[in-house]
Amino acid sequence: MRRYLIPFLLVGTAALLGFGVVRYFPPRGGHPLSPWAGLAGGAGVGLLVLFAERLIRRLPLLQIVGGAVGLLLGLALARLLSSLFAPLGQGVWAAFVYSMLALALGYLGLVVGGRRFSEIRLPEGLFHPLSYVSKKFPRKECPKVVDTSAIIDGRLADICETGWLEGPLIIPNFVLRELQHVADSRDHSRRERGRRGLDALNRIRESGRVEVRFVDQDYPRIRDIDAKLVRLSRDLGAKLITTDYNLNKVARLKGVEVLNVNELALALRPVVTPGEELKIEVIKEGKERDQGVGYLPDGTMVVVEGGRRLIGKEVEVVVTSVLQTPAGRIVFGKPRSVAQAA
Repeated sequence: MRRYLIPFLLVGTAALLGFGVVRYFPPRGGHPLSPWAGLAGGAGVGLLVLFAERLIRRLPLLQIVGGAVGLLLGLALARLLSSLFAPLGQGVWAAFVYSMLALALGYLGLVVGGRRFSEIRLPEGLFHPLSYVSKKFPRKECPKVVDTSAIIDGRLADICETGWLEGPLIIPNFVLRELQHVADSRDHSRRERGRRGLDALNRIRESGRVEVRFVDQDYPRIRDIDAKLVRLSRDLGAKLITTDYNLNKVARLKGVEVLNVNELALALRPVVTPGEELKIEVIKEGKERDQGVGYLPDGTMVVVEGGRRLIGKEVEVVVTSVLQTPAGRIVFGKPRSVAQAA
């Protein structure tokens, strides 16, 4: 109910003002207007303001400020140029020239200013003079847009709780709707993944370590959610957090900086060098003859030469080589007893 109270008051006030102005302050020397026409006109102006507010609300703040500045500059330039045509005459001709210049330059200033203002990088501390004398570095907000795959993955909540990731995290409502759609799916596995994503999102919010913001900004003309995420990240000047390989590639081609959770996990795996000794359990056979396979605690595969006979046992392995593949790191080694004998 409160949601519609302020719009109702706005339209009602505008309608009453229109009625009162026409009723008690009729135009001089003109055709008298009906007070009801003033009532309808005031209500129309109020509805127009509400419509404009809904359009502006979806735009980033920098785009709104840039559009306003560009519009003012365009109108000022139109006023200046119209004075050059003053010798041609006054009256209707001057009004026509100024109207055309104001329309053209005002539109250009509104569009170009709105699109390009966000690219301006102001010096640090411009709006915070005390930051120059502060002993701490000025803190700059770095928003990060999160896609559905990163939320469902679950590891993002753990990263936020450790304090390694700073916010704000931007969750678009179209991502939230997709997450809810997955959680309501009839397929059991999809439903569980969706619910896990909602639980992870609640963990991030309740931990209080990272600020979470939900934004209404949407792009109705863009149907693909990945394209919406890339567009939103560019408009906000934000980084994109994802685990989607294809979205990762497309976003980087579009000039958006990407934080890939999978790449972070690979980077945090401990470094293993030839000659190092590891203790693992051989759990299955390898692809080649007489090979056994085990895994480190971080999931790294260890291929043990001559380890097929050691399946089910915990052995000490000497690393012989390390192979880096697109899927991860593979460690090759030999049982310690075999390596010492060699």
